[in-house]
Amino acid sequence: MYSDDDVPDQLRRVGSADLVRTTGESSTRRRCVAAVSVRARLVAMAAMSLVAGGCGVLGDPVKDRWESRTEFSSCGEVSLAQGEEMQKQAAREIACLRRALKSGEGAELKVAFPTVEGDPIREYYRLTPQATLEVYTDSTDDRYSDQKWSFAECYTPKWLAEISCDQ
Repeated sequence: MYSDDDVPDQLRRVGSADLVRTTGESSTRRRCVAAVSVRARLVAMAAMSLVAGGCGVLGDPVKDRWESRTEFSSCGEVSLAQGEEMQKQAAREIACLRRALKSGEGAELKVAFPTVEGDPIREYYRLTPQATLEVYTDSTDDRYSDQKWSFAECYTPKWLAEISCDQ
């Protein structure tokens, strides 16, 4: 007789021909069961990925970076209508960013504007105390984009007429 502790060792010594005899299953049936098991695991993993992505579990690293930032003083919010230009509609807010650039302080400005199709885009401009301009763009509501956040930066912006990096 074998003890329970010896059973795994004894099973490892059983060859494939012995396994057919001991289990009463054919090797074809075992291969079929194994293939179904692998397919079921793949389908389950794909379903979990879809659910996790749809629930935001995977997250957006640029959005996470924006949300975890150290906030600077606000230069306000600007909401542009179709065709409106930043330098005409946000002169006061741009002046705020210029003052921050001159004084070596950090500042932030939020700008919302529609795409050609009318979908909203939100941009967040951050002027750091080190004179770096960071631009975070939230395109999650734009049906014709990748619907993600994006990030750009430049060092020592030359001008802020349209709040962009001179590249």
